[in-house]
Amino acid sequence: MTTNTKAIVVFDIDGVIRDVSGSYHRALSDTVEYFTAQAYRPTPVDIDNLKSEGIWNNDWEASQELIYRHFLSQGQQREKIQLDYVNIVTYFQSRYRGTDSENWNGYICDEPLLAQPSYFQELTQTDIAWGFFSGATRLSANYVLEKRLGLKSPVLIAMEDAPGKPDPTGLFATINILENGSEQKQTVVYVGDTVADMYTVEKAKAVDNSRTWLGVGVLPPHVQGTAERREAYTQKLMQAGAKIVVNNVQELTIKTIPE
Repeated sequence: MTTNTKAIVVFDIDGVIRDVSGSYHRALSDTVEYFTAQAYRPTPVDIDNLKSEGIWNNDWEASQELIYRHFLSQGQQREKIQLDYVNIVTYFQSRYRGTDSENWNGYICDEPLLAQPSYFQELTQTDIAWGFFSGATRLSANYVLEKRLGLKSPVLIAMEDAPGKPDPTGLFATINILENGSEQKQTVVYVGDTVADMYTVEKAKAVDNSRTWLGVGVLPPHVQGTAERREAYTQKLMQAGAKIVVNNVQELTIKTIPE
């Protein structure tokens, strides 16, 4: 990191850099439907409501929890429900990555991008250091960052590298790489689309209050269909600690980073 860096911006990936409503969320719904024997398929609102609890950032775990909750709603007891987490993950991945482990052919192949390579070039040109902290697997994250966006070895802390959000360990790890030994305490902006992302910033602030922390919320595409949903989702992000909420990540520039 150069000494004239004006800020550090760390991005979540899912719902921020790529639209996962037709991929991760679809795979999640498929998985719940499969393991409830077609009795229950969660809607996008069901998934958002679960994620608004702030602890279900991992979609494998979210799938398992929605399966549990379905059976609980049928009067069963959690400790007597027999779920195999490995089987849940395997089925999920067969939908998301696909059936070919070498050449992926699942939903991931059709994810719309929410940012362009030129946006990251602009950040660099305006002396903003940037990287990624995501709950996605490293393979999945690199697929979008390197293969789809063409970014060259971007700084990335992925699922395998740190505890899940809202634990801020991965955010600190990303910052450490970007600072590269610099003594300067730069403002850190974390950009995410979920309550868990905003909680991560709040927890980081509680650990290290020697710098300015800013949570920036992004409205994922699937909530932008109606003004009512946009407003409700915005309020959830603001209540969780977002300083501002934007419709698209590329609205965040050196000029719009809040003071």
